[in-house]
Amino acid sequence: MVRLTEPWSAKHKRMTKHGSLPYNLSNSYAQPLTSQELLQWARERNDQDLVDAYSSHALDYTPNGGSEDLRTEIAQLYGPQITKDHVLVFTGAQVAVQTAAFAIVGGHHTLDNNNNNNNNNPHHTIVFTPGYQSLQEAPIHAGSQVTRIQLSASNNWAIDLKQVEAAIQPHTRYLVLNEPYNPAGTIMSQSTQDALLQLATQHDLYVLCDEVYRYLEHTPETTRIPALCDVYDKGLSIVTMSKPWGACGVTIGWIATQNLNLMEKLKQVQYFGTACPSRASEIQAIMVLRASDLILDRNRVILLENIALLDQFMQDYHDFFSWVRPSAGAIAFLKFKGTLSSEQLGEELAAVGIGIKPAYCFSAVVTDDVDYFRVGYGERTMPAALEQLRAFVERHKASWKEQMAAA
Repeated sequence: MVRLTEPWSAKHKRMTKHGSLPYNLSNSYAQPLTSQELLQWARERNDQDLVDAYSSHALDYTPNGGSEDLRTEIAQLYGPQITKDHVLVFTGAQVAVQTAAFAIVGGHHTLDNNNNNNNNNPHHTIVFTPGYQSLQEAPIHAGSQVTRIQLSASNNWAIDLKQVEAAIQPHTRYLVLNEPYNPAGTIMSQSTQDALLQLATQHDLYVLCDEVYRYLEHTPETTRIPALCDVYDKGLSIVTMSKPWGACGVTIGWIATQNLNLMEKLKQVQYFGTACPSRASEIQAIMVLRASDLILDRNRVILLENIALLDQFMQDYHDFFSWVRPSAGAIAFLKFKGTLSSEQLGEELAAVGIGIKPAYCFSAVVTDDVDYFRVGYGERTMPAALEQLRAFVERHKASWKEQMAAA
C-alpha cells in the first residue's frame, strides 16, 4: 500500500491563512480573467453563438474527456499530428498528472513497450526536484519506483543529461519533465530537448512534460521550444488554463499526445476520476482560446513590467538575495543569503501580511542547495506586494548584516 504524504503546500496555506494575506507574492499564475471580459471579447469578434450557448446550455453530462468543440479548439495550439482525437480534457491539470502516471506506470495496469497490458512488467520513473509535488509523487502513488534527480542553481536549474542517462535502468519506462520550469521560471534549450528525446527514443520511454507555463516565455521568438506532443510519439503535453491565460476558475486542463494507444489507456484511467468537465467551463475555455493572442499579449506586458521591478529589487538588495533570473512564466526562485531558512523567512513575512512560497513546497528534503523561495509576478497587484517586501528588507537589513557577519 502506498502511503500518501501530506501536500507540501498545506503548511504554506496554513501559514498564509489560505492565501488571505493582503500582500501575496506566492501566486504562480498570470493576471486572472473575469467572465465579463470573456463575454465582451466574444461579442467584439461577433461570436454571439458562443455567448448564447454560455447563457442557455443544457446541464447534461459532457462527454468523457471533453466535448468535441473544445478538443478541436485545443488541437489548434499544436501541429498537424495533434487532432481533437489526440486531446483529453480534465478539470485542471492536477488530475491529468495523476491519470498519466497511473496509465503508464500504474501497478498492474501498465502498458509495456509494445502498448500491451502487462501485469508483471516492473516499472521505474525519473523525476526532478525541486518541483511541483504531483510531478514528483504521482508515479509513486501509482506504484512506480522513482529516482529523483536534484537540479541546482549552480547549474542554472538546468537538466544534466549525464545524470539522466545514469539514472536510466532496464525497467525505466517514464520520464517526467516540467518546461518552462516551476519554481525557477527557466527553460531548457532546443538542443537539450533534442538530446533528452534521443535518450528517450533509445530507451523506449514515455515522456511527460508539464507545459503549464508555455506561452509565457519572456522572449518567445528566441526561447520557446516545441510542445513535447508535437515532437515525440510517446510524449505527453500537459497544460492548464490557469497559468498563461489567468483562467484559474475555468478549471480546464488537458493532455495532448500523438499516441492513440496511450490515449485509450488514459481514457480508461480517467473514467475513475473526473471524466466530465462542466459545459459552462468548456464554453468559457473556448472563449479563452479564441481570445488567446489578446490575453497572452496583455499578460506578457504585465509580467515584463513586474519583472523589471523585481530586477531592481534584486540589484538593490544583492547582498541579501540571489537568483537565476527567469526567462519564462510568472515565477522566480530566490535565495535568501542571510541566516534565516526560507521557511523562517516565510513565517516572518507572513506575520506582517506578505506571502511567499518557501522551499518545502517544492522538495521532500530541503538542503541549503535548494533552500530558495518562490515569488510570483504575473498579477497587477504584484508591485504593491513587492513594495511591502522592500519595506520589510529596509527594516531588517542592518540586523541581517550583523548576523551574517557573525555567522
